[in-house]
Amino acid sequence: MKQFIAMIGLLCIGLTGIGNMANAQVTINIFNLNDVLRAKPIDETRFTVQYQTTSVADTLHPEKKDEETMILKVGDKYSVYYSYAKFLIDSVLEADKAAGASQDVIKEHLQQYSSKINAQVYKNYPAGKTTTLDALAASRFRCEEKEERPEWILLPDTTTILSYPCRKATCHFKGRDYEAWYTPEIPKSEGPWKLCGLPGLILKAQDSQTHYTFTATGIELSRDKSPILFGGNDFEPINRKNLQKAYERYAADPLGYIALTSPQVKVTVTDDDGKAYQPKNMPFNPIEREER
Repeated sequence: MKQFIAMIGLLCIGLTGIGNMANAQVTINIFNLNDVLRAKPIDETRFTVQYQTTSVADTLHPEKKDEETMILKVGDKYSVYYSYAKFLIDSVLEADKAAGASQDVIKEHLQQYSSKINAQVYKNYPAGKTTTLDALAASRFRCEEKEERPEWILLPDTTTILSYPCRKATCHFKGRDYEAWYTPEIPKSEGPWKLCGLPGLILKAQDSQTHYTFTATGIELSRDKSPILFGGNDFEPINRKNLQKAYERYAADPLGYIALTSPQVKVTVTDDDGKAYQPKNMPFNPIEREER
């Protein structure tokens, strides 16, 4: 097992998305102190959904799956889908701010959390758009796109998830065929990642190859005024095509990408015997694919 060791404080080095590095064990500190402190509330959370997600990075070995716990926070106007670790640090940050904690204390708290997924997906923010915040090494990207909703086919099949009666729907979206289960009992047109547009909350979804799966494991109504935070105003704007190219360049040569874009970052990669290793052509299976 190859292991990345990054001497970069709170900067991340992982290839982001949803599990794009199946053959490398990556430990990522995804929280930059300045990013956290600059985050501003844009909405109040009405309810939160926890999803267990799996992904396949190496299509030659589909049995090897990455797992991550993700959170969907839904407000009146906007929603955000991001890692559970980031969700925890948001809660800690609010407590630290209320307590008047110093930056050193906040930084110490940030160092306790890590995740393989950096991407944060905001639906309908700004209005009519989907915004993705992501990071590669020291680069911070903000990708704003016109909101696209899948064209769903509603089916008569039913099942029960988390005690909620659910109905089935299918669609083709972002280069993949999806099957989803939604519950009309929660009449909010929301779901994991960029999936939405059904007459109810999506509780389970997967693509036809089961490379990406999302399964709700808990739903909680907000009992307080928990904010939905956005901290990407100072991130580098980038369109989806160029962001995808950045992912591809990173996968082809991670250390080369870091050296080119973040020369201040020092990274050591070793194999099981502690020998230096130069990763090349890492498995890359993005959730969004170009249409053929």
